[in-house]
Amino acid sequence: MAIPSPWTCILWDVDGTIVDASDGILRRLTVTLEHFGRKAPSRAELAHWIGPPMHESFQVTGGMTPEEATEAVTFYRVLGRADGYTTGAKLFPGVGELIAELGAAGIAQATASSKPEIQVAALMDHFALTPYFSAVVGASPDEKRLSAKADIVAEALRRLAAAGVDIDRPVLIGDRHHDIDGGAAHDVPVIFVRWGFSWPHEEQGAHAVVGDVDALRALLLLEDHVG
Repeated sequence: MAIPSPWTCILWDVDGTIVDASDGILRRLTVTLEHFGRKAPSRAELAHWIGPPMHESFQVTGGMTPEEATEAVTFYRVLGRADGYTTGAKLFPGVGELIAELGAAGIAQATASSKPEIQVAALMDHFALTPYFSAVVGASPDEKRLSAKADIVAEALRRLAAAGVDIDRPVLIGDRHHDIDGGAAHDVPVIFVRWGFSWPHEEQGAHAVVGDVDALRALLLLEDHVG
């Protein structure tokens, strides 16, 4: 049977693409940065933080040394475990329904997130999305061995292939330039969503740019299967 999509598999970024976890992230960043004597970010500044690996963000945006960033990430993750990985998180409108629709159409999907995999798995379970994914992929627990977006994309493709999925025509859905760069490293086109935490220039290099879930659905499902 012909696949009802231009793509043989779909990779999903999580923060800013599927899930809005900004309330919890802002609270934990505020506590962490103030603990280390740094200025807390405003909500408008969250675009600097959400998307890249946290160890990188504490250095580039927080102005920390690699050693300080390691301490800050550890502190931040302790707060996250205490909060619960799903506290305050919500799905962006319509995204969960689209993932379910793609799953029902038989299209293979995987997460490809720089968030620690244990947190990605908890979120997918919380929102009852796990059954629609052939692989749930995130960063390694130490966020060093596996954290760069290009490596995450490679791991997602590896796990999909190991599960028997056709990875000849993958596409990545994301909301940051890290997604575009990570996809480009493996010739994976990126559909850039504007509802996340990006700056306007970050969509450059994307295969396509969408502003709502209906536009995204039209790019992921063939016309006979849309609506």
